[in-house]
Amino acid sequence: MDNTFVIVGASLAGAKAAETLREQGFGGRVVLIGAESEPPYERPPLSKDLLLGKGEREQVFVHPPAWYDEHQIELWLGAPVTAIDRAAHEVEVAGERVGYDKLLLTTGSTVRRLVVPGADADGVLSLRTLTDSERILAALRPEARLVVVGAGWIGLEVAAAGREHGAEVVVVEQAELPLQRVLGDELATVFADLHREHGVDFRFGASVQEIRTAAGRVSGVLLAGGSELPADAVVVGVGIRPATELAEAAGLEVDNGILVDASLCSSDPDIYAAGDVANSFHPLYGQRLRVEHWANALAGGPAAARAMLGEDVVYDAVPYFFTDQYDLGMEYAGYAPPGEYDDVVLRGETTGSREFVAFWTSGGRVLAGMNVNVWDVTDDIQELIRSGRQVDRAKLADPDVPIDQL
Repeated sequence: MDNTFVIVGASLAGAKAAETLREQGFGGRVVLIGAESEPPYERPPLSKDLLLGKGEREQVFVHPPAWYDEHQIELWLGAPVTAIDRAAHEVEVAGERVGYDKLLLTTGSTVRRLVVPGADADGVLSLRTLTDSERILAALRPEARLVVVGAGWIGLEVAAAGREHGAEVVVVEQAELPLQRVLGDELATVFADLHREHGVDFRFGASVQEIRTAAGRVSGVLLAGGSELPADAVVVGVGIRPATELAEAAGLEVDNGILVDASLCSSDPDIYAAGDVANSFHPLYGQRLRVEHWANALAGGPAAARAMLGEDVVYDAVPYFFTDQYDLGMEYAGYAPPGEYDDVVLRGETTGSREFVAFWTSGGRVLAGMNVNVWDVTDDIQELIRSGRQVDRAKLADPDVPIDQL
């Protein structure tokens, strides 16, 4: 009798896992279940082309709607799974029970929300879903007053889109610079300067005390200290948290995500996790990582699918993400949190044309690299990270030394 593989989370990771199962010759039943009513889609366009009005809605979907039937993948949409019965090997969804031989959780993340008066008012928005992106786009009118809370990647991309549409944009951030914890002061300043040049007003060292409303709709943002910002819309970008509720209720091991090994298998040998929700052991770094970026979903879903099929999988992809803001395009590869690097080496110009590469190093070894307006070097940066070799600092900083010769 053919096995049944159930994937909970009709996300990029879930859709790519289903695709991989069929590509690898799995002939059993594949059930892909999603809480949203939309087919699986990719998230980067939501804060980039779609929000800029340069992309079409249909372009965000992982596969055309007919693809799922053509590949005999049962796509259940608008049907959140309410429970996992590990003993019975079943999930509960829409009043039914669906049995599984292997289960993959790609439930992703949910946005963190402000806990202040007025946070639920009409016009207070966040960006996680396709519907969210369309709501924000509708608010980005010329001369509209937009307040963005949080100067992380999403907040800055929304701010850039707002300015492109002609909105007045104020960004409120508790830190002293955007992306300060991620990039450090020098490189965070690059992004602060970029946005200021395009008319963004930053309020650093500031926090929101209240969302002011008029007739139930947002009218302003009151900051701690008493200053008030007028607002026609507020976009909250203060991070996300892994959607682990199902896993926790089922008794799986959870700690900042579903704990999985290097093959993306959880504490239950028949349950796997991939994408934002997975906190996996990373052999390259010798520690657990939970990676929230698109590339992790793109690669993690297929890796989990192969593991479910019994392949000897070691998931060790180098973390990668990218951003586009105004005329700045950036790619980042690696992992270098505060406290784990001792030097940041720059090659190129961080002002003017802003064409440079930054390397985060520890003991001369490259932990991460970021290329800004410099292209076709990401593979070389990732190879340098994987090699673990010590690199001469002067050569690392020299634009005339090709990265693939370091």
